[in-house]
Amino acid sequence: MRRYLRVVVLCLACGFCSLLYAFSQLAVSLEEGAGGGGGKPQAAVASWLAGGGRGAVRGTGGAGPAAHPGGSGRYSLKIQPVEKMHLAVVACGERLEETMTMLKSAIIFSMKPLQFHIFAEDQLHQSFKDRLDSWSFLQTFNYTLYPITFPSENAAEWKKLFKPCASQRLFLPLILKEVDSLLYVDTDILFLRPVDDIWSLLKKFNSTQIAAMAPEHEEPRIGWYNRFARHPYYGKTGVNSGVMLMNMTRMRRKYFKNDMTTVRLQWGDILMPLLKKYKLNITWGDQDLLNIMFFHNPESLFVFPCHWNYRPDHCIYGSNCQEAEEEGIFILHGNRGVYHDDKQPAFRAVYEALRNCSFEDDNIRSLLKPLELELQKTVHTYCGKIYKIFIKQLAKSVRDRYARSPKEK
Repeated sequence: MRRYLRVVVLCLACGFCSLLYAFSQLAVSLEEGAGGGGGKPQAAVASWLAGGGRGAVRGTGGAGPAAHPGGSGRYSLKIQPVEKMHLAVVACGERLEETMTMLKSAIIFSMKPLQFHIFAEDQLHQSFKDRLDSWSFLQTFNYTLYPITFPSENAAEWKKLFKPCASQRLFLPLILKEVDSLLYVDTDILFLRPVDDIWSLLKKFNSTQIAAMAPEHEEPRIGWYNRFARHPYYGKTGVNSGVMLMNMTRMRRKYFKNDMTTVRLQWGDILMPLLKKYKLNITWGDQDLLNIMFFHNPESLFVFPCHWNYRPDHCIYGSNCQEAEEEGIFILHGNRGVYHDDKQPAFRAVYEALRNCSFEDDNIRSLLKPLELELQKTVHTYCGKIYKIFIKQLAKSVRDRYARSPKEK
């Protein structure tokens, strides 16, 4: 009887140990499946929000969505990375407030997370950091601050080309080497619909297209390039580089046809020869150089309609952007300083409304009515006469924002 009891006790002990071993192996497999670093699955999904980009200085930018490798065990848990939209801007001089208003307009309506790449003069860095850090409660964007950087042997020449620092955009594919695609915008841009919508145009590129811009003019009779340019330019009226969507991986790989040599040159090799050849003939600096490049490589450019880059030229002498008349303005471009003077009060009214808008839901909801009243005061101008195109898409963006579930905002 005692021998029988000993056997039973021994069997129970062995079974208990086996059970403990099985549970320990299961726990190890689950930890590896969650990404090797432990943590909860939702932490891995939201990892783009933490550290890294926010407040970083002199970084190299993100390389696209962060990877979350899963373990190879039976119980591995795969987590889909969150796609980030990369947006770059170059700010020099008195452009801090204008840039912050642009960034605010991007944040308010966009759905996917945003990665800002902000190139600014050193004296502006702390101001940008203080302002952007005060928005950190939103947890919908990261940012990296960069110094203004040009090739050392020609830095002075590049910096004084057109406006201070404007030609920095030409070097973004060479500086942000790990970024695949990027939306570059001037500081005087306002997003009246989600950044997601223009970002989606990347999927419409064919196999040869590397960048997208809008025409400089819709009406050749008031076009600048076709009347005054002393250099080649794209299409009938040239293109405007204030909103430029780029597949930078393709840009870095492409060999460009040119009128300087029979040998095709890559992006990093063609810029300085172009400047040396045309510097006495160009008026708009880096934009002119881009026009020359795409004149010789027209198959590489995707041209989007004027309502993606709506400027005073589209209404100052009468409305000439048909897409904006039909669908409203998608992206407002207040060049010529119209946000800060009284020459085009319709543009200024939209800028002031977004500059003064906070991120509070009630404030965004109540944005439209006061803005419409201000726009009605501008009907003495050609742009003001068609003021409804300034709020058509903005009204839709506000409605769509509150139609989304809280998790999507």
